[in-house]
Formats: sequence, structure tokens, C-alpha cells
Amino acid sequence: MTGDDAHRSGLVEWMALTVDCPEPNVMADFYAALLGGTVTRRSAGEAKLDAAGRLIYFRAQPGYRPPTWPSPEVPLHAHFDYVVEDPHAAAQHLLRLGGSLAAHQDPSDPHLLVMLDPAGHPFCLIRSSAAGRY
Repeated sequence: MTGDDAHRSGLVEWMALTVDCPEPNVMADFYAALLGGTVTRRSAGEAKLDAAGRLIYFRAQPGYRPPTWPSPEVPLHAHFDYVVEDPHAAAQHLLRLGGSLAAHQDPSDPHLLVMLDPAGHPFCLIRSSAAGRY
């Protein structure tokens, strides 16, 4: 907590998101390129990314299995939605960083592209001009 309750709108203050994965440093580098920011801690078991004050911790998880979305075999626990001017151009950059296109795409939605990060977590790239529809 910051101690400044006047600036907090809810019961708690956001601190960080922790993401389980097989390789924390690979994930931290991927998300640093995606969101901007600095990897401020690295070890074999964890990495910490500070993306403009939004902290993301990546934690090594033995036996990690990525979500199998849309199949329920390994459930999707959470996912990120990102707004970007051109989802396909952003995807080309993210592919070079270790991301991949999800096998499942919505053919009826040209403004949405589903990708997977290096650990297999799905995330969506949404065209900024269409973001208000989501």
C-alpha cells in the first residue's frame, strides 16, 4: 500500500500480477517488448517486470502446462486484451520475440487476433479503432 488512501478507489491497491510459466526470463523479455518497461529482477525461478508502474512477476512452475483454450482440458485462468493500431503488424513483431498465433481465431471478427505468449498463455490484440465494441 502507498499509505495514500485518498487516491485509492477500491478496497485494495493493485500491486502486481503473478504469471506461472516454464521460463520466467523468456516471459519477462517478451512482455517487456510487448508493454515496454524494464526487467528489474532475474533468477532461474522468477523475473519481475516493471511496465510503467504495472508490475508483473513471472514464476517458474515445475510441470507447467499451458492452457488448451478453447478446449477445456487445461482451463484458461486469465488472459490479457491489448489495444493496438494494427493487430497483424504487431503480431509479426511478437512472432519474432517468441509469440505465436493461436490455432483458434474468430473468422467473423477482423479486428481481433488471438496470440500465445512464449509459455502458451493466450492474449488478444484488438484494433484500436474497434476497441469500444469489446
